[in-house]
Amino acid sequence: MSSPHDTRFSLPSVDGSASAEVGVILMGLDARRLLAGLGLASLFDDPGQVTLAVDHARHQAPLQFSFDGLVVTGTTRWLAARDTLSAAGGPAPDAASLRLAWEQTLRLLDDCDLGDAGPATVAYLAACWLRREEIDRHSH
Repeated sequence: MSSPHDTRFSLPSVDGSASAEVGVILMGLDARRLLAGLGLASLFDDPGQVTLAVDHARHQAPLQFSFDGLVVTGTTRWLAARDTLSAAGGPAPDAASLRLAWEQTLRLLDDCDLGDAGPATVAYLAACWLRREEIDRHSH
């Protein structure tokens, strides 16, 4: 008996967006790392640089900021943006594909007034939005 759904693993499309792959990577981070990344995102425009800097802070590399401090800053930024995201989009996308949900969430963020949010802030906010129940638990 055949399944109505294709359950085989497949690689992303060669012409898929780089942003979607960033989303896949960010969605694999735990909530504290996402919040720390959001806290640091205003300093860098590149989500990759933010992820690397958060990892350095997490491993207590000698930096000008602590991992816990970044989490606090990210929590503040999340709580400030959350109501705007809720008002603009309602529930998170209900897509089985992480890449599709990521693209839908980026479109949602495009319609929000997030102030002067660069690509790293948008990427981390998108990841937090998609995992907002977990992020909210760490934000209170």
